[in-house]
Amino acid sequence: MEKRYIYADHAATTAVSDEVLQEMLPYFQEHFGNPSSIYAKGRENERAILDARARVAACLNADPKEIFFTGGGSESDNWAIKGIADKLEQKDKKHIITSVFEHHAVLHTCEFLEKHGFEVTYLPVSPAGLVSPADVEAAIRPDTALVSIMYANNEIGTIQPIPEIGAICRKHGVLFHTDAVQAIGNVKIDVKAQNIDLLSLSGHKFHAPKGIGALYVRKGISLPNLIHGGGQESGKRAGTENVPGIMGLAKAIELATENIPAKIAKLTPLRNQLIDGILKIDQTKLNGDREKRLAGNVNISIVGIEGESLLLMLDHYGIQASSGSACTSGSLDPSHVLLSLGLVHEVAHGSLRLSFGEEFTQEDVDYILEVIPQVVDRLRAMSPMWETLTKENRKLV
Repeated sequence: MEKRYIYADHAATTAVSDEVLQEMLPYFQEHFGNPSSIYAKGRENERAILDARARVAACLNADPKEIFFTGGGSESDNWAIKGIADKLEQKDKKHIITSVFEHHAVLHTCEFLEKHGFEVTYLPVSPAGLVSPADVEAAIRPDTALVSIMYANNEIGTIQPIPEIGAICRKHGVLFHTDAVQAIGNVKIDVKAQNIDLLSLSGHKFHAPKGIGALYVRKGISLPNLIHGGGQESGKRAGTENVPGIMGLAKAIELATENIPAKIAKLTPLRNQLIDGILKIDQTKLNGDREKRLAGNVNISIVGIEGESLLLMLDHYGIQASSGSACTSGSLDPSHVLLSLGLVHEVAHGSLRLSFGEEFTQEDVDYILEVIPQVVDRLRAMSPMWETLTKENRKLV
């Protein structure tokens, strides 16, 4: 078997593409001016940022003035949720609705607000990893300030019914935020048609650099300042702008959203082959809905092995993957996302996430399906738990 190198962890991060890098390079040396300066080098960068803001807005069907550049998805989530809480607390609206399997940037922000007098309703998800719009509507109260439901889950790739949830929130006059970090470039997003009031995104998930993101804030919604100081980002987020990052983000989101149907059409059959091939292994389970999931996401639990051991052995064969969210890779606890689906700890511990982009090929699928059964056999041969399950002829999935 000839060893290949396959990067299958796009949900964690992506490489900066050549097109994005070329867009950024002039702003490191030639166009290095401070956009707040009044001389030519400053004014040309101010115009570049205005252009980038318009380009990002166009990809979401937003107005340029509704786009605020940030340091990434976590910052955007924090600003949106804490900002709305701060504003609406003054109107005695101290209730927030979210789901149990949000990214920690949302969950930990909500936990922070709970310590400051807010009440948070954590909606359950179905065994397939979907939030029910009916549950959202039933949870709305007169004092509800915000609903925050992620567009697509970062671990299991399930795509939530965002247009339906947005319509419910609009009907009840409740603001709706979505963490769309995993969704950008993978599904069509129209903030107006889908009744989205606030949306978070992060560039490094779609071939822009790390450390740049954006927050969409619908016109008419005023967030408090995130950083006090200068007048950058309409006076809301002080600090000299990351001009190369902003330009890279604009180019990357244009490329990511220009032909989403073709990307889905290419990746879905490859994803399904991977799912079907891995599920041929005894005691394996697909995590998340089979159809309502990102085209480039596969998440499967494999009983009898530890996820960390699986990843290390796959890495030996040149396959880079994940066993859960990259932001919690140092944790020994099972993924909160998988536990929310009702998986027992022994099953949740053995999860494998493969996430990939447009460069993924049939040869990559064939190689992964050749390697994984061999690796699983080797790990199970060393597993006391698997030995016990085999002796007792016991099935966990």
